[in-house]
Amino acid sequence: MLVAFVGVIPPGLLNMTAAKIGIKEGYSRGLTFSIGVCVVVVIQTLIAVTFARYLSKHPEIVQVLQRVAFVIFVLITIYFLLLAKKEQKEILKEPRKSKHSQFFYGMFLSALNVFPIPYQAYMSIALASLGWLTFDNISITSYVAGAATGTFVMLYLYVFFFKRLKSKRLQSQKTMNYIIGGITGIISIITLINIINTL
Repeated sequence: MLVAFVGVIPPGLLNMTAAKIGIKEGYSRGLTFSIGVCVVVVIQTLIAVTFARYLSKHPEIVQVLQRVAFVIFVLITIYFLLLAKKEQKEILKEPRKSKHSQFFYGMFLSALNVFPIPYQAYMSIALASLGWLTFDNISITSYVAGAATGTFVMLYLYVFFFKRLKSKRLQSQKTMNYIIGGITGIISIITLINIINTL
């Protein structure tokens, strides 16, 4: 749940769309969109963990992915620290949709967002290496359920509290971007330590 929660913190397509729908069309439609997102997140996380289980049996591939992940997390850290200094644009308006269509709209946008698959695969491998996750059916089911719950909780926060954040938009987004940059920076350091330990 925490891994997915952190993964959805950065202002992106899904959470900003959920916030926008909540503001323009009401909270219930924003939550309907979020549920649609989470349905696809379940599938994506299941694919990621299954892939991670395969990778756990091939440590040579994991070492390559660790190096790739380190570079990606460093770039993300730099991006959000630099982004914190820039002013953000207003959210664009979109036509009103029914609750039913918002659910499928959430599924559609979530399916376009493939980032959770490599992210969850890497994080599940990292948790497994620490002994916090095993790849049996019960653990995988629990992890997938936690990922969907963490995603929904963060989208929920965006839907219900974005109006307050918007009133202090610049300050709030700067703080959020610094926090995200700090989190990804910590992950980068941990990844670097793991790479050094395997040398």
